[in-house]
Amino acid sequence: MDDRIELTPGNPEDEARLRAIGSPLRLRVLRLCAFESRTNKELAGLLGVNPGTMLHHVRTLVQTGFLAAEPARSGAQGAREVPYRATGLSWRMPLPDRSRVLVEVFLQQIEGVDPGDLDTTWLGLKLNDEHRAEFQERLHALLVEFKDRGADADGEAYSVFTAFHPDLNPPGQGEDATARRTVETDA
Repeated sequence: MDDRIELTPGNPEDEARLRAIGSPLRLRVLRLCAFESRTNKELAGLLGVNPGTMLHHVRTLVQTGFLAAEPARSGAQGAREVPYRATGLSWRMPLPDRSRVLVEVFLQQIEGVDPGDLDTTWLGLKLNDEHRAEFQERLHALLVEFKDRGADADGEAYSVFTAFHPDLNPPGQGEDATARRTVETDA
């Protein structure tokens, strides 16, 4: 995962970036601006937020490098509009204490998705350190490969969410317990 940005503790720029992507609303803005430019007004309408509030969030994302302004254009009534596009910086940012924000955003994103269109997988694995690192590296490499291909001109937008975490389920009566029971009953 060598394309990740290294954060320096106490660095004001890094801290500002972490605060910027610590907001579920801002993460949703980035998702909405990933494949097409959107104006502050469009974003406010799509997310049901006051345009003044949205402007604050957009400016924060621009100042921290997550959004970039594109050339101004004329809106429907001739007003000057500035569209914004996500820069891709969020992909490279670590989220050490903010991963739960991603879960919250994921849940918001799938709220209106037809259950038939939601393909989920939940898998439990038991891995040693070497195999855990291999699994994470290969999964990350696959995601990077598809991200680096760029958007298909004729494609539809999809979202992928992965979460890799220790399984906190209590130890069960697995193989070790079965072997102990066998030995105990044979005695």
